[in-house]
Amino acid sequence: MTVMTVLRPGPLTVFKDAGRPGHAHQGVPPSGAVDRGAYRRANALVGNPPGAAILECTLGGLRVTFDGPVLAVLTGTDAVLTVDGRPGDVEQVVLVPAGAVVAVSQPRQGLRSYFAVRGGFDVPLVLGSRSKDRLAGIGPALGSSVRLLPPDQSDLPLSVHAGLPGDVTLEVDLGPRDDWFTAAAVQTLFSAAYVASPASDSVGLRLEGPALERARTDELPSEGVVRGAVQIPPSGQPIVFQADHPVTGGYPVVAVLTPAAADLAAQVRPGARVRFRRARLVD
Repeated sequence: MTVMTVLRPGPLTVFKDAGRPGHAHQGVPPSGAVDRGAYRRANALVGNPPGAAILECTLGGLRVTFDGPVLAVLTGTDAVLTVDGRPGDVEQVVLVPAGAVVAVSQPRQGLRSYFAVRGGFDVPLVLGSRSKDRLAGIGPALGSSVRLLPPDQSDLPLSVHAGLPGDVTLEVDLGPRDDWFTAAAVQTLFSAAYVASPASDSVGLRLEGPALERARTDELPSEGVVRGAVQIPPSGQPIVFQADHPVTGGYPVVAVLTPAAADLAAQVRPGARVRFRRARLVD
């Protein structure tokens, strides 16, 4: 069985998969990859089944070797894989010889890259998922060595790169608590530019900009929240919940990102400008 040795983990590299839905009643959020589209694309490119475990690398920096040959790919940003110092193309599947040093470069655009190897990583399931949940503190940790699962016999699809924008516009559907805000606040949500805070993480993308004024000042009982929910705390500064969000929240949610916008939010770096717009209606 092939073993990966971790030479350097980078700033923040964690195992992710499709998540662990169905445990909200235990206080455990779904977690999973923050950028779901990039996660699915990475597994598809190396011919893995949809739920295989991959590595989510924040700002690159990962360096590993394998004791056998593997097929690997990197998605999500414009970062590239280098094999013994030789860079590949963006989102290009590469054959890694045994003993070669594989490194993930720091992306110029985007934040989280997804490193997949054919077969996937053989790490333990926790509540049905191999995802590391930083909020709940559960899931496998990245150690110094990791075994790979044997690959199946599916064919490898062609590599397709999805371009990354600079500053981003996130599509949302209003509600469920937009009536807790003044009409001017809702207008501000769709007209103002916000800046991503350095305090952002896989729990929430924290934004700084014009405060959204509430029309109601009473307390909201805690209620369930979802990935992509735009929650407004007393500061009036939006927080966009990401994959490791809590299962409940006590502040009103003014809008919810579309699934595609939630993937895009996963790649927003601190300092980037963020705008919101209403999701287009589909006939």
